[in-house]
Amino acid sequence: MPEQDNGRLRTTVTELHRYIGDKLYFNRPDLEIKGETYNSALLLTLLTGLRQGKALIIGEPGLGKTTSAEYVCSLLYRVPLGTIWASEVSGHPEQTEEKIIGRPDLGRLNQGEEVVVWSQFVLLPTKIVDEINRLPETKQSMILDGVDRGNWEYLNDSVINSEYCLFATANYQDGGTNTIIAPLIDRFDVMVESKHPGPNLAYQIGMTGANGSRLRNEALEREFHGVLNQRASYEDRMAQAEDLCNQFGETLTQDPGLTTLSRSDREAIRAEMDRIPFDVDTNAFLRLVLSELSFCYHYGQRRFHEGCSDGCHFTSYLCHAVRNCISNRFPKSARVLSQALAWFVGDAEVGLEHLKAILPYTLAHRIQWKEETMARREKETRRDPLPIYMAKEAVREMHRRYIEQAPQLKSALAAACKIADGEPVEPTEGDHPIYWEIRRDLGEEVLDR
Repeated sequence: MPEQDNGRLRTTVTELHRYIGDKLYFNRPDLEIKGETYNSALLLTLLTGLRQGKALIIGEPGLGKTTSAEYVCSLLYRVPLGTIWASEVSGHPEQTEEKIIGRPDLGRLNQGEEVVVWSQFVLLPTKIVDEINRLPETKQSMILDGVDRGNWEYLNDSVINSEYCLFATANYQDGGTNTIIAPLIDRFDVMVESKHPGPNLAYQIGMTGANGSRLRNEALEREFHGVLNQRASYEDRMAQAEDLCNQFGETLTQDPGLTTLSRSDREAIRAEMDRIPFDVDTNAFLRLVLSELSFCYHYGQRRFHEGCSDGCHFTSYLCHAVRNCISNRFPKSARVLSQALAWFVGDAEVGLEHLKAILPYTLAHRIQWKEETMARREKETRRDPLPIYMAKEAVREMHRRYIEQAPQLKSALAAACKIADGEPVEPTEGDHPIYWEIRRDLGEEVLDR
């Protein structure tokens, strides 16, 4: 992409971010990047939407979890608010597959044809599940494959979304909530909290409200409804819907005077983000993080059902504090969102600052801490919910360890590459799990049975 076009698109995304923060989703900054402050929930949902990712937004009732996702979806994908509202899935115990995904066309079924009427939730690229933890655990499995790959199946038919993002909201545990099953929660790239904005901004919300009415267009919403309810193919309906998205984008240019993104713009942004490389330190630090969250001296790797003894040599590392093994979805989430953040702030490489900012939000929902570890931290003074706070502290701890031994670790990785290429080099010795993992990758058995 020419640098001029890249700069134009970055300016467009920056203006959309500013408009949502100034006019629609009032918030306090709680994240600093390159000397600038941002609200983590707004920034990360915006970047997640751009990257076709999945975000879990947690918080108390009435603090803007769902509305913030609606505004981001509307402006990033040029979909009127009314259409987004019509496509949202509500989490509740009686929710059915027919309401979430699709249902048989009864008229065609009476004629002996098995035809699926797909829900607007499935068809639209913008997907929001409100209060997902009110879905019973047995019903959360219905959306696993769709959340992961955009692949939705019903009867003998299927829809594979060509472009999509997904946001889910969750209130804190109460009598009506359920646990989000591990396979589903791991599919979310990030978890953020929609915090209270403070008394002054809350007063302003109460007196004037957010001007979300500018994201409504009843005429276009009716046309969207008609297109999505056609009995045409998915591809034909999406082509017609894209024309309506472009029309809505033109209305936003006139009022409130916002430039928005076409589908080709979003594709160009993603391609540019994918080209942003990790620098050497960021590459090495992410490997260190992965080693601490997957390594186990006694059993080869962390496993949820296997506990380690207090006498283990590695009790000072995070592998001793967690119960589960980090999944392979985590490094992908960390990579694409770090690249997105670097692009957003105009940097040519992903550095430690970008990765450190992203890691707590990609880890908070994925780490299952031992009870004694949580008990030691839950009463500490903090400004984040416990999972995000503990993830931030874990990243801070791992970063400190990395800084202490960065030259040695980079030397160890370089030596491993030379050995893999056949050079007669001795692997670097070290006390951190990453050195043991490097030697295992080189075919050495280092676990003393």
